[in-house]
Parts: sequence; structure tokens; C-alpha cells
Amino acid sequence: MPYGYLGTAPNQIKSNSGVFSVSDINELEAKGHYGGSLELIQEQTFSSTVAVVDFTDIKESEYDVHYMTLSNMKSAADNQESCNIQLFESGTLETAGVYQIGANNVSAISGLENYNRKSTSADKINLNFGAGNDTGEQEEGYFYFYNLGNSSKYSYLTGQFVGLNNDGKIWTSIGGAILPQASVVDGIRVLKSTGDYAGFNIKLYGVKQIWVT
Repeated sequence: MPYGYLGTAPNQIKSNSGVFSVSDINELEAKGHYGGSLELIQEQTFSSTVAVVDFTDIKESEYDVHYMTLSNMKSAADNQESCNIQLFESGTLETAGVYQIGANNVSAISGLENYNRKSTSADKINLNFGAGNDTGEQEEGYFYFYNLGNSSKYSYLTGQFVGLNNDGKIWTSIGGAILPQASVVDGIRVLKSTGDYAGFNIKLYGVKQIWVT
């Protein structure tokens, strides 16, 4: 019988020495307790009638990893720069130039085949750039957030996006960012950069972990 092994951690959900049988794993997955399971915290829609979308109940004390998906990101006009992220620290939105970002964009767009962006003093986090607005020209992507609820650690973010520009040419973006301040982050703001979106869907999840002794 195959077994899985998980290391030691403080909060035990299932009595076990760290070795799980297939039946143990199936039981834990069915109950949503097995490591890597996702809990949908909130789903919202970004539309042309709003300037920002705020997630203010992110269960930061429960999860040390959060996962956000952004789907069917459609610009109202061609090639408008896409969404940004800002973080709330104990209810206060951080808008100062304190974020550090680094991203690599690879595309089939002439002159932007390999484009890097970086900053140690950004006032918002942006990893992607705009798509076209014809049929099929849109963006899809996701973020992972780390340590948001830990007052003794910096908050980290990684992300990846893919899209088509107004000439139907692919671009991809992968990167990360840091809020280099040890603080409790209890909210996430998604905001547009320039222009408007026809609309897109945002889902925020908590990533569950399994703890064993």
C-alpha cells in the first residue's frame, strides 16, 4: 500500500505520526483538510463601473498562503495596462512607494520580446501589461500571497499571466513582489492602472495545510 509523508507542525488535525495511507488521504481530502486544499474566501467582479475591488476579510490568521485567480480580463480598449495590487496593513491601505517588484515579460510583440520590469520603490504591484479587446484577446493569471497574517514577517507575492495583444500576439509575465515591512496584512486591493476593463472575475482562496505531530 502506498503511503504519503508529511512533516512535523504544531496543529494536528488527524492523529498520525506523519505517514498517511491512501484511505487517510482520501478521508482528509473529502473533509477539505488535506494539504493543498483550497477554501474559496470570496469571489468578486471587476467591471467598467468600479475603480477598485477590495478583499477585506481574507482570514489572514487562518491561512499563511493565499491564492487569487483573475480570469477573462478584458480591456475596454486596446493595450491598456492591466491590474495592480495594493495591501492593507491592519486596515490601512499602503499606498507609499515601498513595494519591491521584479517581473520578466516574454512575448511575440516586436520590440518587447524580452522585457524586464523592476522597482524597489513602487506604490503598487503590477506584473502584467494590457491585452487587446477583440474576441479572444484577453488576459488570464493568478497570484500567490505568503505570510500576510504574520506580524513578524514580510509579505511576499508571486504571479503569472498570459494574454494576447491587439495584434493577436502572445505575451507572458512571471514575477514577484515584496512588502518589506513586518506587519499584519488583512486586506488586498485590486485596482486598474489605466483605462477601463469591460470586466473580469476575481476569486480569493485560502490554501489549507495539514498539521501533524
